[in-house]
Amino acid sequence: MRHDARDLISLTDLADEDLQAIVLRGVDHAAGRTGGERPLTGRVVGTYFSKTSTRTRTAFTCAALRLGAQVIAYGPGDLQLNTGESIEDTGRVFAAMLDAVVARTAGPPAELRAMAAHPRMAVVNAMTADEHPTQALADLTTLQERFGGIEGLRLLYVGEGNNTAAALALALTRFAGTHLELRTPPGYGVDPAVLERARILADGHGAVVAERHDMADLPGDLDVVYTTRWQTTGTSKPDPDWRSVFAPFRVTAELWDDHSKAVFMHDLPAHRGEEVDADVLDGPASIAFTQAENKLHSAMAVLEWCMRG
Repeated sequence: MRHDARDLISLTDLADEDLQAIVLRGVDHAAGRTGGERPLTGRVVGTYFSKTSTRTRTAFTCAALRLGAQVIAYGPGDLQLNTGESIEDTGRVFAAMLDAVVARTAGPPAELRAMAAHPRMAVVNAMTADEHPTQALADLTTLQERFGGIEGLRLLYVGEGNNTAAALALALTRFAGTHLELRTPPGYGVDPAVLERARILADGHGAVVAERHDMADLPGDLDVVYTTRWQTTGTSKPDPDWRSVFAPFRVTAELWDDHSKAVFMHDLPAHRGEEVDADVLDGPASIAFTQAENKLHSAMAVLEWCMRG
């Protein structure tokens, strides 16, 4: 019986109460408060990753197994998509056999929505070119766990306005009193349509989201400094001189001179000496590897939400 399947392709698919419930359930899993339940026993989850993945693929595979499901893994060369079969036909076949599919593609979310046209199967976006929703859910789980709540947190995001930044903007702005300050290199900002959507969400929740393309006049009293790698998975930059544009946006230890209580987050993989100094990533302020571990706990919460209701 699979009539209860729900998709998570964009964070905009989640009502506020669903977003909060997934985050709190992830914290429960992290704290060991779920009693080793195996609610997905008898279910089958497919994982399709057309792009490289360490944390997300491992997290969802382990999450499915720990919840009692069986897992079938597909790599970039395994499906007939490579021979011209449509994503719609692939989704139709998957839906006849799988209870859920967790997919990472290089294309837009519309591809996953085509795969999700069959309601018997849940589809989870494990990253598309435009958005990385499960990363943001793991980030929120980490913030909830660390601070005991998300409302009122002040977060500085430094680096490219990529799919991680887009997801963060669509997630954090749904918590009252939060302030998300995006500092992105010129020409590498968050997609204007995503930023506008985030501003609408912020206005409706008493939050603030702002973007600038320099590192001057940073907001005070930060709780979190967040960055990502400069070369987003599956992408390349047309400007051969892009590194000089990104150089001022490196997260250095000096940033903590004015923000000593802030913690450091990174979605990983990290390149020490590029987007972040090793002293920061490996220092006492860093919770980046706790954040990575929480991808498992958050993935368990996502699969439960998608497949149990």
